[in-house]
Amino acid sequence: QVQLVESGGGLVQAGGSLRLSCAASGSIYSIPTMGWYRQAPGKQRELVAVVSSSGSTTYADSVKGRFTIDRDNAKNTVYLQMNSLKPEDTAVYYCKFEARVWTVPYQQAYWGQGTQVTVSS
Repeated sequence: QVQLVESGGGLVQAGGSLRLSCAASGSIYSIPTMGWYRQAPGKQRELVAVVSSSGSTTYADSVKGRFTIDRDNAKNTVYLQMNSLKPEDTAVYYCKFEARVWTVPYQQAYWGQGTQVTVSS
C-alpha cells in the first residue's frame, strides 16, 4: 500500500555531514507524521526526529542542534540533514511514516528498508 525508499547514507569522517531522504509512493491519502529512527549494533531502535504535517518537530536530545528534519508534502518525502556527525551517530537509519491510504480508514506505520550511516573518528 505504501512503499518507502531511502537514500543518502554512507561513510563520513567525524565533523562531516550527510543528508538522508525517504520518499513514499502508493495509494496515499495523508501522512500526518514522518520520522527518522536509528539502530546501532547491539542497541534498540531509537527515535532521532519526527515532523508533523504542520511542520512541528521533535528531536532526540543527542542530535539537537546538529540534525534537521524537514518534509516536502508535495513529494511525500522527508529529509534528515545531519551535520557535525560523531562516531556515536553510526547506525542504520530508518524512516517511518504514519500514513493513511485510501482503502483503509485509519493510520498505519510504514518503515523504510534502512540505510547505513558510518562515522569514522
